[in-house]
Amino acid sequence: MSDKPTTTIHKRTCHICEANCGILVEVEGRRVLSIKGNPDNALSRGYICPKATAIADLQDDPDRLRTPMKRVGEAWEPMGWDEAYREIAAKVAELDPDGAATAFYRGNPTAHDYALVLQSRHLQRAVGAKRSYSASTLDQMPHHYVQYQMYGHVSLAAVPDIDRTKAIVILGGNPMASNGSLWTVPDFRGRLRELHARGGTLTVVDPRRTETAKLADQWVPIKPGTDTALLIAILKTVLEAKSALRPGLAEVCDDGLDTVREAVERFDTQELSAYCGVSPDEIAALAKPFTGDEPAAIYGRMGVSVCEFGALNQWLVQLINLASGNLDRAGGTMFPKPLFDLVGLNGRGGVSTVDTARGTLPSVMGETPMVAFADEMLREDEGRIRVLFVQAGNPVLSAPDGNKTEEGLKSLDLMVAFDPHITETTRHAHYILPPCGPLEKDHFNMFFGPLSVRNFGAYSKPTLEIEEGAKADSTIVEELALAVHTAKGTSAPNIQTPRDQLDAMLKASPAGMSLVQVEAMEDGVDLGPLEPCIKDRLRTDTGKINVAPTELVADLERFAKTLDQASDDALRLIGRRHVRSNNSWLHNSRRLVKGPDRCTLMIHPEDAEARGIGDGETITITSNVTSVETTAEVTEDVMRGVVSLPHGWGHNRKGVSWQTAADHAGVSINDLIDTRRYDALTGNAVLNGIVVEVAPVKAKAIA
Repeated sequence: MSDKPTTTIHKRTCHICEANCGILVEVEGRRVLSIKGNPDNALSRGYICPKATAIADLQDDPDRLRTPMKRVGEAWEPMGWDEAYREIAAKVAELDPDGAATAFYRGNPTAHDYALVLQSRHLQRAVGAKRSYSASTLDQMPHHYVQYQMYGHVSLAAVPDIDRTKAIVILGGNPMASNGSLWTVPDFRGRLRELHARGGTLTVVDPRRTETAKLADQWVPIKPGTDTALLIAILKTVLEAKSALRPGLAEVCDDGLDTVREAVERFDTQELSAYCGVSPDEIAALAKPFTGDEPAAIYGRMGVSVCEFGALNQWLVQLINLASGNLDRAGGTMFPKPLFDLVGLNGRGGVSTVDTARGTLPSVMGETPMVAFADEMLREDEGRIRVLFVQAGNPVLSAPDGNKTEEGLKSLDLMVAFDPHITETTRHAHYILPPCGPLEKDHFNMFFGPLSVRNFGAYSKPTLEIEEGAKADSTIVEELALAVHTAKGTSAPNIQTPRDQLDAMLKASPAGMSLVQVEAMEDGVDLGPLEPCIKDRLRTDTGKINVAPTELVADLERFAKTLDQASDDALRLIGRRHVRSNNSWLHNSRRLVKGPDRCTLMIHPEDAEARGIGDGETITITSNVTSVETTAEVTEDVMRGVVSLPHGWGHNRKGVSWQTAADHAGVSINDLIDTRRYDALTGNAVLNGIVVEVAPVKAKAIA
């Protein structure tokens, strides 16, 4: 009788990005033999990107921590779980009577772990953390702000119905690399082929000829940070062509469209064109799909969010879809009704302000903007953050001015990180509590069903049994919360298991299915294509769409004052991403980082020639914050006056444990970015359009 382990195939969902692709994981014992796309998954239809295959690397990563670690000086010492819990809880209890300000930072991977989302709130309450920070104020708060103001809920999003549209215009988004961002759209290439087969078109507006732009019918270059002008010009054209809202949509809108007409009428299209660098003819062509009768959708993402008018831009995007009659319409932009109803199950969220070391800042969903993160740790009064819990995040690389963030982390009295590695951020922690491998946990797409191109949901059982001595991160935060309550002498709540909570929420959603029922459907639960539903989904007090929120109308005036600012010839820096990368946390996978260097500065040939820069040469990039060195990539894939550096790199700090990432270090674009620039309505960081100087190493910089 053979002792050879049995080979089995497990169906689950890839947890790495928002696409939530269905995958088939073939394992022999604990060894992953292959990861392929699941053709029976109605959402992803057999598609996967290279990131899915890297799940095996994350699971078997030799650099992954397997036991709690305590920093003693510059060295790290392993310790047991109970000992770690007791020490951390004791320190929290000791600092608590002293009034030590405590904060939580949640990184991007948190959103892909439903159990961690549900359980970490218990730890935040136990430690008394009143400040919450996350990656949301680095790239997406303008979406949540506008959704709250117009539709009454921070998570009520309208996504392009790509499967039935005839035209899509994408501004500052690159779904060929991202698989959709705040728009769950796996197999974008396949869906684009289907769009073209039915006679549809894709237009991409971006300073860079992105991977998506290369497949588009038209690429329209635009000056970074000037999308507001283009969107106003498109909206003006649509309003001139459409005298009234279509039946069915008019009934769910207030009378704010008249206010919008009056507010945008004052703008001159020629002036707007000169400001953004898009010709009047190109503006007319971009607006044309929204002036006819066929379904069309406009979608704006990173490029229009991470600028000084991010919220204004997202409002204008919504207005174009609404005024053209494409909101809540098949083939336009639609509101998903997924298996798990995040909107119906949770409070509306809110918009307020928060007092910080930088003064009063906007606060969306109760978060403090990341632009104040370092300042809050470095302030010299009783409000200084002294205790910090970092959950699955690397803000040294993901937040503006990483060097300033590091100085703040060094000042903490207690920092606890939940992370599988000693990273650029966690190397400053006093304790690191590492979770088990990803295939040892279950999975449910809690946040991304409400952003999906189909009404869908899927639950995945653990593929592998959890290793002896390992713990899921949801278990870690729950057990630490109980230890803190014990140390402080406070009453611990009755904490339900994540499965029980998920089961109750699924039953309370419109589909009404139990977790047991969902679990039995290994290919996922497909509830069909998106359907018009805004009347039932609205959460505003009036039950109608708030078309012209006062704050956003006023922000048009703020933008108008920038139109007469003289343009200059300075280079402006933008970010980019690659399909083989996801922020900073996949660079320890050899299969993903192999090949040519991806952390290069794209620069137009004419800009390179003017500065004496050759392709492949080492260059210096200088902002008003600092300088970094990298390699030049001379290419016509960026417009003149624009340079592009990918985000998520910068693994050249000392003391990290992920060796493959360190061997492909690159530089961090965020080191160059000033925390003093942000969107006035949301506090979202400004990450694009950064003025820089670029020069060959050891040569004088030319602006």
